[in-house]
Amino acid sequence: MNFATPRAIMNLRLLASAACASLLLCSCSDSLVRVKPYERGNLANPLMDNGRDPLLLAMTQHAYFSREAAFGGGGVGGGGCGCN
Repeated sequence: MNFATPRAIMNLRLLASAACASLLLCSCSDSLVRVKPYERGNLANPLMDNGRDPLLLAMTQHAYFSREAAFGGGGVGGGGCGCN
């Protein structure tokens, strides 16, 4: 008895792809959470602001610019190493 027929393999692939697609859709629909009006005050708290520490912000931008400067990162036009 041979279960590895082409039709059985095709059905198995179809079943696996349908399971992956349904898992992907379920995980995406879970992220659609709305913020309640009484929770917006917590999000507007200054402690929730990413740019509240100017030194940390400057260090982060410096590290980002150092890594991405060859590709023109950091808001600079052009790219390259600047050896010219």
